[in-house]
This record gives sequence, C-alpha cells and structure tokens, in this order.
Amino acid sequence: MPARIVPFGEGALLVELEQRIDPDIAARARAIADRWEALGHGPAVPTYASVLLRYDPLALDARDAEAAAARVADAPGAHVRAGVIEIPTRYDGPDLEEVARLSGLGVPELIEAHTSRDHTAYFLGFMPGFAYCGGLDPRIVAPRLPSPRMRVPAGSVAVAEGQTAVYPVASPGGWRLIGTTDVAVFDARREPPSLIAPGDRVRFVRR
Repeated sequence: MPARIVPFGEGALLVELEQRIDPDIAARARAIADRWEALGHGPAVPTYASVLLRYDPLALDARDAEAAAARVADAPGAHVRAGVIEIPTRYDGPDLEEVARLSGLGVPELIEAHTSRDHTAYFLGFMPGFAYCGGLDPRIVAPRLPSPRMRVPAGSVAVAEGQTAVYPVASPGGWRLIGTTDVAVFDARREPPSLIAPGDRVRFVRR
C-alpha cells in the first residue's frame, strides 16, 4: 500500500502507512525514519504505522520536503537491527497470577509463553525509554487495569493488550505487572540513553 504524506504543522510531514499493528510495517516506518535522517533534513519519529518527518522550513521548501519524503517512503528495504536485546527477568510481579488466570494458563505456562519468543519494539512513547514491544504470545490475555496504579516501580516488566514493556522509571501505569528486571532500559548519561530502539528485537530471559 502506498504511503500517504500529509503536512503536520509548519516544518513537519506525516507519512501514514497501513493502519494496523504489524512488525513489517513497524520495520518499514523505522527504515523511512533512518533514510530521512541520513539525508540531513531533520529528525524523524517512527510509530506503529506512521512516521513524523521534521525539517527546517527556512532551509527546505514544503514542496521539496514532500518530494523528498515521497522518495524515502517509496524506497525498497526495511530497517534491520542485528542481534537481540535480552532482558533478564524475575517473574515476581503482583499481577502474575491474575494474568495467568485470565489467560487460562498456569504460571509456569505463562512464563514460558512470555520468554519463548522475540518481541519487536514498535516505538518509544509514554516516557523516555518506554518501548512498546509487540508480538506477545496471543494466549496471554492482559487488558489494562481498570484503574492505573499511582506508582509502578522502575524495572517492572509488564504486559497489556498484546504488548509487553519495561517501565524505565517509577511512574503511574495501567499495564499488568508480571516481573522485574535490574536492566536500566533508560539512562540519560548513556549514549544512546535508551537501551531499546524502534525495530529492535527484545527477548525476556527468566532469571
């Protein structure tokens, strides 16, 4: 499906891809972002199925920006990152047994379902370093909490609605908490600060 390119305020374009959550579409969004940034026009922000392309309107005419966006959107290839980021995880979260019950699984089966596959980081959002990772085993049933917790500890491993993530810092949150990790997924003193980038594969490993 061809990308749809629309203005997004002054100095930005939104490239809209197919409106579904899919690892291949997320990889395409990341590839478009990479190609745009390689041109030097400005930063790009990929999401599930779209990419925000920023540019300096004083340096690049809007029509030229749209033409450049069309070229990077139509270029073949996808974003590929080597290797897998492993997250050592203790399955000791307060919602572990409830998620297992909702899923019709025993706790050992739930842990096996969470650790037996790689997950794809679609994009970063909500807070710095919070990677929305898709590809959760479909057997895992984890609706968001009816009322978010006021404080979720940093390093909490969570699931919600077909996705999984690690909370980078203590914050409110409505995802189901099934474990914890000592891995710092975000550190402002590190370069890059976020351990996980869009397009990365993430694997949770039981400790």
